Amino acid sequence: MWLLYPLIFLSGFVDAIAGGGGIISLTSYLAVGLPAHLALGTNKFSAFLGTGISMGRFARKGHIRWDAAAVSFLGALGGSSLGATLSLYVSERVLVYIMLLVLPVIAALFLRGKGFTVREASLPRLQTLALALLIGFALGGYDGFFGPGTGTFLIMAFTAILGFDVLTACGNAKAVNFASNIAAAITFILNGQVLYSLGIPCALCAIAGQYLGAGLAMKKGVGIVRPMVIVVIMLLLTKIVYDLLA
Repeated sequence: MWLLYPLIFLSGFVDAIAGGGGIISLTSYLAVGLPAHLALGTNKFSAFLGTGISMGRFARKGHIRWDAAAVSFLGALGGSSLGATLSLYVSERVLVYIMLLVLPVIAALFLRGKGFTVREASLPRLQTLALALLIGFALGGYDGFFGPGTGTFLIMAFTAILGFDVLTACGNAKAVNFASNIAAAITFILNGQVLYSLGIPCALCAIAGQYLGAGLAMKKGVGIVRPMVIVVIMLLLTKIVYDLLA
């Protein structure tokens, strides 16, 4: 059980840099014997405080575009609440098969150096906000329903679709993740799917990991974010294949 705490710290550290920390944390909760829904709920409870800490660090350094972050935040609240509610009733197997098809394509784009392609021209403000709302709702819904890789997909969406630089994309991804984690955590709490005796100490570990990871991301920039994203995608793909074959 004690091995869980450094793993949650590591998940927070990785998540602050490139997203995808849920790959480590959710797998860890399942590995110590928590049932699936209890693992999802405890994971969201321990994650939302840490995500808030890393979001604060990016915000203080000016790496959040607030108008887009605000609408993405609202979209993620609604999407995550819906996704978390659905996860209590719906099997995730179909989603896993979709991920299995999509992830190799994403990994190939990153390995070819196209994972952080930024638009040459900025989009009109209203179009940016509309797309930011859609990104928040769609990926917030995914985060509430399943979760692993959400931060990574958010970073990709904010760079490739909205044209944000990598650090601004990371900061805005934290705002969306914070909203989706809060909404999902509340849903699981109301349904009695959080183990507080484990979730509270794990939340402290996640906070420490997120704080240090955010600092490293801002110091190293795309030099650390891009390779970490590639690692996260490969880990997620490996986990999905393993789960299907197990």
